[in-house]
Amino acid sequence: MAGAELTPGDRKRLLRLARASLEAHLAGRALPPLPDDALCGRLAGAFVTIRVAGALRGCLGRLAADRPLGAIVRDMTVAAARDDPRFAPVTAEELPALTLEISVLRQPAPFAPVDPARLVIGRDGLIVRRGRRTALLLPQVAAEHGWDAERFLEACCRKADLSSDAWREPGLDVLTFQAEVFEETGDETGEWARQEGRGKGR
Repeated sequence: MAGAELTPGDRKRLLRLARASLEAHLAGRALPPLPDDALCGRLAGAFVTIRVAGALRGCLGRLAADRPLGAIVRDMTVAAARDDPRFAPVTAEELPALTLEISVLRQPAPFAPVDPARLVIGRDGLIVRRGRRTALLLPQVAAEHGWDAERFLEACCRKADLSSDAWREPGLDVLTFQAEVFEETGDETGEWARQEGRGKGR
């Protein structure tokens, strides 16, 4: 399963898991258990984005592909709702207006030499690292903001608390990655436990 494309059914299942996790968190219930299957057991990094009327409401994730995908989606949904320092925690009253988006990450690769002409907007995400300063921007961010490649590089550097031109300087690690990005469309209905069967929690 590692590295395989997600099917439409896989995407719906992960979105149902994210929605069930958010609902459980906001209701103060235990988070849904995970089935022992190839989809939820696949090792992959992922980010979960929460939006209200198209506006960002929270986004957190995990780059490292060292935990099962199902557990990352479940836990990062809660983290995006509760722990994003840019926003107050999501409330139960907001739930009907929220939409969820999941980005399942592929393995990052070094981007050297750093040449904006080689960066494909909408396909490539960015990671910059210098010492303890690091930042990640998902592939869809540049397209959503209308950035070209140079502005995308500058924004990622600023997010890491570096100068906008740090990508031009030696000593900065720049990586690119791709992701499968999918969001709720309204047809992912169905309670997770009923649709998927109960599996052990992780």
